[in-house]
Amino acid sequence: MTEPLVVIVTAFVVIAAATLVGPRLRVAAPLVLVAIGVAASFLPVFGSAHIEPEWILEGVLPPLLYSSAVSMPSMNFRREFGAISGLSVVLVVASALLLGLFFSLVVPGLGFAWGVALGAIVSPTDAVATSIVKQTAVSKRVVAMLDGESLLNDATALVLLRTAIVATASTFSFWGSVGTFAYSVVGALVVGGLVGWLNLVVRKRVTDPAVNTVLSFTVPFLASVPAEHLGASGLVAAVVAGLVTGIRAPRDLSPQNRLSDSQNWRTVELVLEGAVFLTMGLQIKSIVANVQQDHAGVGTSVLIAAGALALTILVRAAYIAPLLGFLRRRGRRREESRDRVLDLHERLSTPEGFQEVQSRRRRVSERQLDRFAVRITRMVADIDYFLRQPLGWRDGVAVVWAGMRGAVTVAAAQTLPDDTPQRSVLVLIAFAVAMLSLLVQGGTIGPLLGLIAPDVDRATADEQATAERTRIMDLLKTSAESVDEPPHPTGDPTPETYAVTKRHRLDVIAAQRSVLLDARDNGTFDADVLASALANLDAAQITLEMRGGPAA
Repeated sequence: MTEPLVVIVTAFVVIAAATLVGPRLRVAAPLVLVAIGVAASFLPVFGSAHIEPEWILEGVLPPLLYSSAVSMPSMNFRREFGAISGLSVVLVVASALLLGLFFSLVVPGLGFAWGVALGAIVSPTDAVATSIVKQTAVSKRVVAMLDGESLLNDATALVLLRTAIVATASTFSFWGSVGTFAYSVVGALVVGGLVGWLNLVVRKRVTDPAVNTVLSFTVPFLASVPAEHLGASGLVAAVVAGLVTGIRAPRDLSPQNRLSDSQNWRTVELVLEGAVFLTMGLQIKSIVANVQQDHAGVGTSVLIAAGALALTILVRAAYIAPLLGFLRRRGRRREESRDRVLDLHERLSTPEGFQEVQSRRRRVSERQLDRFAVRITRMVADIDYFLRQPLGWRDGVAVVWAGMRGAVTVAAAQTLPDDTPQRSVLVLIAFAVAMLSLLVQGGTIGPLLGLIAPDVDRATADEQATAERTRIMDLLKTSAESVDEPPHPTGDPTPETYAVTKRHRLDVIAAQRSVLLDARDNGTFDADVLASALANLDAAQITLEMRGGPAA
């Protein structure tokens, strides 16, 4: 019993040290952890280290994806969903098929179906690996696209992997595969949405922040496990539950509960991400040993992995280039329609204009017109968002080079059946692709983005940020003034008068939070600035609720 405890405690210390030391060495902490894992794999205690792939796919990834989904700005996800869905589905399928052809040609006796299975394993980018990108200076649109892609592309890859394995033993059905994928996604949407809603229904009645956070730890598994048993994607279900929680939590949960969630989930993320990279390194010796036992060539496998990685980057670049062109053309169309949409927005923003539009559309109810006005507000905000942050070739380079492989690739490879042709070689190829991707792409992404980064006009950026904060302050002031003030007490303050004043302040904070969340849903402010304003309101409410009143 002592030995496992020592290993666990040592792992915690190593993860913490790598997180602190990595930035000082200008090396991403995940790369430091992989290197430490590789070195530790040669110690006798880890000589035959084997990590069950289900621990990663079913035990580690659901909470990591859930946590990322909770913290992801929902409006940015919605705005970039077209690009995200293409990267998560179209690119994964295309990469798997092309890689399948490549593997069937370079691995003797493999066959196209098993090649596609390995291609599906290698194709998806890794949510944990892309955390390296967040430590660099990339645009928020790039971060949103990469986050969204890594949240969803695992489902495509795992469904494609299962389909390819089935195709090795029976006739392949294209429409059957499409139906399986559709069911996997739709089932995950239903299960994840239901779990996310029920999670908030229950937790908003729990006032103890510690208990509330413990309940939050169960949510990703409550979503992923039933979804998997129903044949749907457990990972997508965990993501959907996280998105629902992230959108609704500020309205349904108290600031104390959300603060406790945030702090504890950050710790969980740090430990799980670190553990993923450590275990990747720890498995290298046993994986190589298996290949040597099968009398296969380790060097040849690594060369094939290098070719596969180069092919994935080329395919990704070939997909990203036309995608950026499409997004630029769409941006120009939005710019051309901006004046017309703004005119309609201004008319709907005034009572006279609203009544004029309503009189022209007599069959439309006032409620329907209100919803239409909200859609127009979002359209204006979306147009400003895309015009403010156009994607150029530098962003394209960032999206291409940031598509790293990681723990998902290694774990998925180890789920290959025992009767897979040259299984040990395929596992080593997948592992080598992930390792080379982290070392080559992860090790150079920072310097590369620094080299191609455009000059930023700090004065203009500060001016825009100041203007954004001023707009938010004006909105907060207006919402505070809409709350009726209680009668001003006379004489010395009493517990009763203090309670009335405190209730009024809490009502003001609630009104301000409501308008900020409406603005968040409409996308009318920068996500980071808005998050800062909401955090300030939470801090003010927590301070007010903890403060005692005057003695009786």
